[in-house]
Formats: sequence, C-alpha cells, structure tokens
Amino acid sequence: MIKEKVLSVLEHHKELETQLSSQDVASDPSKMEKLGKEYNAINKNLSIYKKYLEVLNSINEAEQIIGSESDTELVELAQEDLKGNQELLPVLEDKVKFLLVPRDPKDMKNAVVEIRAGTGGTEAGIFAADLYRMYTHFLERKGWSLEILSSSFGDLGAIKEIIFIAKGDNAYGTLKYESGVHRVQRVPQTEAQGRIHTSAASVAVFPEADEFEIEIDPNDLRIDLYCSSGPGGQSVNTTYSAVRIVHVPTGITVTCQDEKSQHKNKAKALKVLQTRLYEQKLAEIEAKETAARKSMVSTGDRSAKIRTYNFPQNRITDHRINLTLYNLDKAVDGDIDELIDALYTADLEEKVQQSSL
Repeated sequence: MIKEKVLSVLEHHKELETQLSSQDVASDPSKMEKLGKEYNAINKNLSIYKKYLEVLNSINEAEQIIGSESDTELVELAQEDLKGNQELLPVLEDKVKFLLVPRDPKDMKNAVVEIRAGTGGTEAGIFAADLYRMYTHFLERKGWSLEILSSSFGDLGAIKEIIFIAKGDNAYGTLKYESGVHRVQRVPQTEAQGRIHTSAASVAVFPEADEFEIEIDPNDLRIDLYCSSGPGGQSVNTTYSAVRIVHVPTGITVTCQDEKSQHKNKAKALKVLQTRLYEQKLAEIEAKETAARKSMVSTGDRSAKIRTYNFPQNRITDHRINLTLYNLDKAVDGDIDELIDALYTADLEEKVQQSSL
C-alpha cells in the first residue's frame, strides 16, 4: 500500500512538471505559483521516495537470487545485500509514512499573524513587542518577507496589537503552531523592587485569504475617516488619513492608520477585514475538525496557554508537548526552529497513528 502511494506521488510529480512547462500555466502567475509550491514540496523529498523504492527492489531481487540461484558465492552476496536492505527498510518506511500524511493545502499559504498584549499592563505590551521581534528575526533567518497590516503601540516600545503577513514557502504550515497564549516570567522594566512578574500576550496565526475565497460586498461596509493618533492618543496627523471599516453583517471593526495615505490605509484595512472574515470561517471548520480529532498541538483553541518564557532561568517551555529548552536568549533572537520542528513532528506522529498507513 505504501509503495503504491509513493508511485502515485512520483507520477503526480511528473504531471506537475509537464503542467509547469505548459504555456497555459506560464501565462498565469497565480497558477504558476500554486503548482510551483506543490512541485517543490514533492521535489525536496524526491530522493527519499526513490531510495525507498530502490531498497524494495533490491530486497525483491535478492530474495529471487536466494530462491533460484545455485551459485553459493552469489547467494551469499545476495543474503548480505538482503540483510543490509532489510535493516534500512523500516527507517525509510517511517520517513515515507511521514511524507505521505496528507498535507493541509492551507499550509502552503502565507501566514497572517496577530500579536496582542494580554494581562500584565505595560509589561504585557513590552512582551508582545519581544514576540514580534522574535518572529521578525525568525523570518529573516528563513529568508521570508514581512508586511505590517496594522499596529497599535503604547509606552516604552510596548505593542498593544500588531498584525502582519509572513510571506514565504509553507509560511502558514510553519507558524500555525504559534497560535495561543504566550506567558512570560521576568523582572519587568517597570518594576523597581526587582520582583519577578508574570504577564502574557496572545498570538493568532491563520492562512492569508485569497480574494476569491472571501468576497466582500461594498454595501455591507461602513467606512469612517479620521486623524491618526500616536501613543497616549495625541494627534500625529492633521489629515483624515486613518480609516475605520465596519462590516455591518458581522460587526467586525478594523482600523488602520500606519500609512500617511488614506488609500493605502483603506487597502490595508480591507485586507485585515478579509483576513478576519476568513479567520471566522476557518474557526467554524476547525471546531468540527477538533471535535473529530483531539490534537495535542491543535491550533483551534487560541485561548490555551501554550508556552512559558522564563528569563531568570533562561528557560522556554512548550506545554503541549512538555518540551523544555534552556536557550531562551537564542529563542527570543529568532532561533525557534527546534521548537517548531518538535511541534511539527508531534503533529505528524498523531496523524500517522490515525491514518491507514
């Protein structure tokens, strides 16, 4: 069964190669991007698929020689070859099982990330800023780009809320495990007595919506224009460049004042609204999926405490998989690959157990 699935993947790889070289796809950038990502996802694991098939074929050939050959020396060589490949097969089979688990098509999309300060006052806002800096450094390491859609700042560099798009290959599939409540334990900048405080910030990650997935009727919108403001509410712009959009049917309200141009703010606000509507749609789907599959690394419950950052002990703990690392200083500088890889592996192991592979 695994062999048949591998052969099917390789056949699909050839089909994608043919499609990507066709004129129809070459003239359609969105289709080219979509098929290109799918092709590259298979291509990077091609050597494992081929090695698995080679080992199976070698085992089959060795068994045939052992069963039919009278040449003792040839049989001994075949037996030696058979033993080595039989030891290698389970390792390759496990790797192939992971690769064959159906991937969520949304994983290939860009990721929209929302960071909001939670409990803890100004310190929570400072922690939210630390998380934002951690993710920006992580994106830089990956060679990905970032576009800020909306932001709101407080005092001392604190972030009340920031929404940005992480643009890169498999961005959502990589960052989706970051959704949830992040808790910090440290001596705040605002604390004169040197006592350790606990505060929190929430992170929500979801795939960027394509325009055709969420259509917004202009008649459903109420758009207000006003002067943008800075920390503390003081006016920083005397022109009506800030935009507030209310989606009347759902009551969702979005504001954007980051740009000096009213048109740019409106475009960004509409993008955030589109994202929020998509998030609402996904939440309904995720609720059904979560009911069917209780996952330890589920992204469905965004109110769950997922991680603690303890600065005095240089410790970072992910509570979903009971993983504790003592490299917080590196993690806040964007080195969170070990955490994300561990969560990805745990999620895959669950899916492999629940699949028929």
